[in-house]
Amino acid sequence: MNHLAKTLKALSDPIRLRIILLLHAEGELCVCDLMAVLKLPQSTVSRHLAYLKRSCWVDIRRDGVWMYYSLSRESCTICNEMLQILKQHASNLPEATSDRDALVAFLKDKPSPCS
Repeated sequence: MNHLAKTLKALSDPIRLRIILLLHAEGELCVCDLMAVLKLPQSTVSRHLAYLKRSCWVDIRRDGVWMYYSLSRESCTICNEMLQILKQHASNLPEATSDRDALVAFLKDKPSPCS
């Protein structure tokens, strides 16, 4: 029961929901990518990513000093089913569309790696 509650609670915050949708759209992003799109400070984005990691939504990969986040490849059944529902019902919301457009624009001009 605790796992179910934690999994669902992770979706109750609009910022975490936006992060999940962005990771779904792009596959893998670093904190600086998410900061640029969400227009939030690093500490806020990192706090939400840590919450998503604890609730089995995201995986982390280190590349040098950079941390990259992606949706968990080994998510529980609940997360996989909830992601399907999110794709159906949330992917076309104005906020999700705006976030994806902002991400595309940011990535197009982004120096590599993050600065």
